[in-house]
Amino acid sequence: MNTLFKYAKFIPYLYFITIVAFWFTDVNQNEGIVAYPILLLGIPFLWQLIKPNEKLNLTLGLVFVCLSSYMIIAYLSKIFGFININNGILSFLFYGGMFVIGNFLMALWIVKNSLHRNI
Repeated sequence: MNTLFKYAKFIPYLYFITIVAFWFTDVNQNEGIVAYPILLLGIPFLWQLIKPNEKLNLTLGLVFVCLSSYMIIAYLSKIFGFININNGILSFLFYGGMFVIGNFLMALWIVKNSLHRNI
């Protein structure tokens, strides 16, 4: 059980690395070589796994909390903008909602880890 708690702090970083890899794969299939700069977004999270830095950790957490808050507002405005709802839109709402909530929770987890280390 102690090993579970020991490695649980790495879950948000692995989550964001997975999102960057998925985003890269999706854009690479459609656009080609234009997708390679997307991989640069995963470097800070990979760095946190290899050699943790408290300042980078707090910065990543706060930046992604702000971005996730913006995504929540955009998601809610998109939901309220739909007039007729069909199966495709319901699927989008479900998966989009899971993505938005997941990003926000993982960003809060990074901030919690950062504040826990500073105390």
